[in-house]
Parts: sequence; C-alpha cells; structure tokens
Amino acid sequence: MALRRPGRHASQVPWAAALLLALGVERALALPEICIQCPGSVRSSSEVALYCKETPALLLRARCCLNQKGAILGLDLQNCSLKDPGPNFAQAHTAIIIDLQANPLKDNLINTFRGFTQLQILVLPQDVSCPGDIDAWNNITSHTDNKICQGQRDLCNSTEDPELCPENGSCAPDGPGLIQCLCADGFHGYKCMRQGSFSPLVFFGILGSTTLSISILLWATQRRKAKAS
Repeated sequence: MALRRPGRHASQVPWAAALLLALGVERALALPEICIQCPGSVRSSSEVALYCKETPALLLRARCCLNQKGAILGLDLQNCSLKDPGPNFAQAHTAIIIDLQANPLKDNLINTFRGFTQLQILVLPQDVSCPGDIDAWNNITSHTDNKICQGQRDLCNSTEDPELCPENGSCAPDGPGLIQCLCADGFHGYKCMRQGSFSPLVFFGILGSTTLSISILLWATQRRKAKAS
C-alpha cells in the first residue's frame, strides 16, 4: 500500500498563492493609465465610490469605477494637483460620472471632453466653468468647494438651427457643448458636399506621383546649377 505524503500537498499551497498573486498583479497592471495617474484610491465617501457601490457588478480599482468588461464608468481625480487632465484622459470617454474638484484646472475645458457623450455628472473646482456652459447641461450647481454639472444635453435635439449640419449630413453629439456632422452614405468631404466613395488609393496615388514629380524637377534644377558653376 502506497504511503500518503502529507507534506506534498502542503508544499503546493505557496505555489498556488504565488500564482493567484501574479494574476492579481497582472490585472492591476492592466488598468487604464488614467486610473493610476493619481496616487491612492477613491475615497469611500466620494460620489464616484457611491455610484460604483450602487451596482454590485461594478468594480472600484485605483481611481476608477469599471464594469465587467473593463470600461470606465466613473473616474475620481480630485485633489491630484492637475492643471489639465492629461493625454490619457480620453481613456475615460465612456464615463458617466467624473470628479475633478480640488485641482488647479484651466477654465476652458470644452475640447477636453470631446467624445464624452455618456457623461452625466461632472464635478469641477468652483472657479471652473462647465464645458459648454448652461447650454450643455440641464443643471449647474455652484457650492463653496466645487461646481456640479449635471444632465448632459443633446444639442442635436435642443437646437432649432436648420443649418446645423448640411443637407447630406446628420447631427450627432460629441460631448458637452459639442456636436459632429456625420455624412450620409455616398457623401464625404467638407460639409459632405462630395458624392461618391472616398478612395484612399487614388488620393495617395495622386499625392505620391505629385511629390515624385516635384522631387525630380528640383533634382534636375539643382543638377543644372551645379554644372553651370
């Protein structure tokens, strides 16, 4: 009868723990850069944390609230000494709530939020204007320490300007106070005035041949000057 070795199973435990730790570190390293741009984690009393705890499927990781697919639904960068949100801020374009209070931010942030079409709650320093101002939000509330921009408006539905987009284009939201005009099928170019499909092959072919012709002309001119001298 084979003897059982109790120490063998016990020796496998540290390896299992090390594997789980490695997997945990790998998941932590896989966080979007914007989530770890500012040291520390989200305070339990913050609006982002409270929003994240309302749905059990959401996860708080570093400065972000993530869904199961890893998309950012909440971002808390308050008190991070930021003059601007930084180049990685676009990673949070799927966010519903963002907190940027207690930062020395510049006042004009409208282009910073281009593409943030899902954003519904934005907390800013008290002296910073909501991007798009009152036209872009249903409600703006100023407090002693912060300003809350709430309920992003769809300017495509709220405006009465018939010339907002050309006849061959349709209006689509592009963030607070921003819109974009999408060309209908079969149209492209400035104000969607050009009909037919855009061919990159033809465009780059013409560009390449033009560049080559200019290069040959310049080479021939310089060669003549060299011979003449």
